Amino acid sequence: MAAALSERGRARTSPNPNVGCVLVKDGRVVGRGWTQPGGRPHAEAMALVQAGAATRGATAFVTLEPCAHQSPRGPSCADTLIAAGVAQVVAALEDPDPRTAGAGFARLRDAGIAVSVGDGADFAMRAMAGWLMRQRLGRPFITLKLATSLDGCIALANGVSQWITGPEARAHGHLERARANMIVVGRGTFEADAPRLDVRLPGLEAQSPRRAVLSRASPPEGWEGLVAPEAVSDLPGVDWLMVEGGAEAAAAFLRAGLVDRLLLYRAPILLGGGKACLADLGLHALDSAHGQWRLADRRTLGPDMLDVYLRAS
Repeated sequence: MAAALSERGRARTSPNPNVGCVLVKDGRVVGRGWTQPGGRPHAEAMALVQAGAATRGATAFVTLEPCAHQSPRGPSCADTLIAAGVAQVVAALEDPDPRTAGAGFARLRDAGIAVSVGDGADFAMRAMAGWLMRQRLGRPFITLKLATSLDGCIALANGVSQWITGPEARAHGHLERARANMIVVGRGTFEADAPRLDVRLPGLEAQSPRRAVLSRASPPEGWEGLVAPEAVSDLPGVDWLMVEGGAEAAAAFLRAGLVDRLLLYRAPILLGGGKACLADLGLHALDSAHGQWRLADRRTLGPDMLDVYLRAS
């Protein structure tokens, strides 16, 4: 539940992680919280306010170790939990931020609060993958979206691509946009399609991400430039990045080993001789293509199929 709550803050809490917290007392949920846009209030603070006096003796389930460092924007979550009188903290992950990195757990234990670590770690890592990737490798978590026919085409031979997939799949794609800080397309896609890359779902329009063009040329007005896939490390405030097209841009990120997640939308149509979804990846043997991806999710969206793959290692 805490991990699901943390997803509500995805791509909206930078520079803070999108944490989730659930307070339980006597077998009943008494408080819930998730990191708010801009990083404050923290998930624990939000849950404690909701629980009120019921926090004393409660168990706090959190997706990340409560922070131990003071901030001009508010007290540490470890101190706040201690002051609230919780009896136990169950955390999915230790905080990799060196300002906390175990110090939050130590402070809680010193105050007599029972602490356990590791439950729900897989759920928490998926929910906070963007922030964790930034902490560990200094770059965003990168999703490559491909919408293709059954034979792997993204457009007819004459370039017409609207629409390969149906309205349900396109709506899901817009939801994914709302969960990203930035979307990248190649220069060819920008010039051919003039994509808006905004979120066109009722109520989520304000969550349209920043837009970037993969090109060494100057970016067009209202867009940011990305000279190479490796330059993603230089993008401030971007923990969740999505690559939407086209074939050359997709291949460039794959060749660089910078794709962490694949969204493969497939429509039940055959185009034959259309434009392939990927340019050359530089493979010289089939063995090197195997073992790179594992299926994480599969669902139907109207007439279309969505497969979600995560990098295997």
